Amino acid sequence: HYSGLEEAVYRNIQACKELAQTTRTAYGPNGMNKMVINHLEKLFVTNDAATILRELEVQHPAAKMLVMASHMQEQEVGDGTNFVLVFAGVLLEFAEDLLRMGLSVSEASYSHITVIEGYEKACKKALEILLDLVCCSAKNLQDVEEVASLLYTSVMSKQYGNERFLAKLIAQACVSILPDSGHFNVDNIRVCKIVGAGISASSVLHGMVFKKETEGDVTSVKDAKIAVYSCPFDGMITETKGTVLIKNAEELMNFSKGEENLMDLQVKAIADSGANVVVTGGKVADMALHYANKYNLMLVRLNSKWDLRRLCKTVGATALPRLTPPTLEEMGHCNSVYLSEVGDTQVVVFKHEKEDGAISTILIRGSTDNLMDDIERAVDDGVNTFKVLTRDKRLVPGGGATEIELAKQITSYGETCPGLDQYAIKKFAEAFEAIPRALAENSGVKANEVISKLYAMHQEGKKNVGFDIEAEAAAVKDMLEAGVLDTYLGKFWGIKLATNAAVTVLRVDQIIMAKPAGGPKPPSGKKDWDEDQND
Repeated sequence: HYSGLEEAVYRNIQACKELAQTTRTAYGPNGMNKMVINHLEKLFVTNDAATILRELEVQHPAAKMLVMASHMQEQEVGDGTNFVLVFAGVLLEFAEDLLRMGLSVSEASYSHITVIEGYEKACKKALEILLDLVCCSAKNLQDVEEVASLLYTSVMSKQYGNERFLAKLIAQACVSILPDSGHFNVDNIRVCKIVGAGISASSVLHGMVFKKETEGDVTSVKDAKIAVYSCPFDGMITETKGTVLIKNAEELMNFSKGEENLMDLQVKAIADSGANVVVTGGKVADMALHYANKYNLMLVRLNSKWDLRRLCKTVGATALPRLTPPTLEEMGHCNSVYLSEVGDTQVVVFKHEKEDGAISTILIRGSTDNLMDDIERAVDDGVNTFKVLTRDKRLVPGGGATEIELAKQITSYGETCPGLDQYAIKKFAEAFEAIPRALAENSGVKANEVISKLYAMHQEGKKNVGFDIEAEAAAVKDMLEAGVLDTYLGKFWGIKLATNAAVTVLRVDQIIMAKPAGGPKPPSGKKDWDEDQND
């Protein structure tokens, strides 16, 4: 029999293990996809842990801790969410084994405290060792080929088979907008998805692409000067209602003519300011459209304020709240604006020829929406990896090489610790084996064989040797030579957040939820339900 405290800890651990097991089979390039149907009945087919967790409604409070750690990793690094879940799940699994062992009779009821101390010591040591495992650094983030080779691992885990092509696309988009200051903004890479063709037809455009048609007759403008309005492209309407008394036909003609002349003057003033493209955030009136065609203005309507803001940023324009002629400072510029057809979808392209544009768009093609959504997630991970590299250029070997080396060194460290926490430290080291084990299992290879081979190579001092995912049998190879590299920051935060989440769950001995008390609900019927029916 366990004490009440231990029973509560076991229940929490069980919930977390089940959650970690869900995403473990999705780990790595050969991971299985999950079909998630969210509360709105939208279907997701993906092996991206961040998406799976975002769409699952996790109810158990302890399991929510792991979800929060995973979200933190998503915000901090943008990739490695599955690593956090798998690693935290295994840490809790081993903690359960240690608690069942009881660690020692005298401290039976406080054994979880010893486990926590051991895990925290081991985590601190792991982050120290991680510094020594850095195998190389990114040299030049302006070189597309080099950047593509560094993004390759991140994209490979989501789109195995298309990773080289996609990594090159992402690298081109990121390098083209990387400012000299080195401050890279993830929002400056846009994704436009258009059904049709195949993945290999995807491309990068400097500038922005909108799935819209132009409003007027003009469909192409070179050397565009752009006026952006956040209001509808229409005549001004008075705030209050006015009544006009018309006595004869002539007055009626003059009244409508006055409105036409006013609209004519407004559109002519915009055309005279030098603008040849008008972008509006509201509806376009028929009369305004007529005069826009008369003065050869290209008209584009964008319903989204977000898109309008982004366009202003791209072309350097200021969004005007009223139909006033723009000054030179308020106008935006780009090389060309044109209506194009991709597949059977009409798109308007705002194109920047110069390489250092403010925004790049990756145009994704694919046969189904689900497939393109998954490619978009791979692009997001690639772009986030690039952002991490602009902050810290250090890289560690992937494919389980870093994890096995950490496991080896932390086990040795555990043997030098005199207290009871050495058991927890050794279990922490063993937990790192879960990563190469998951890679091997998802590739259909015997995991124990892979891990013993990895340990053998690492004992010889070959720190960069990891699991060879492409071999048919259990094989290992040098990850640095193969180009399979993970970011140092991604691993650093992954280990830290997973350990924090596991320790937090272990510290909980009771879950108290604010809910109405149980018991039968009062019957909702007639007021006199308890009176005798025969009266």
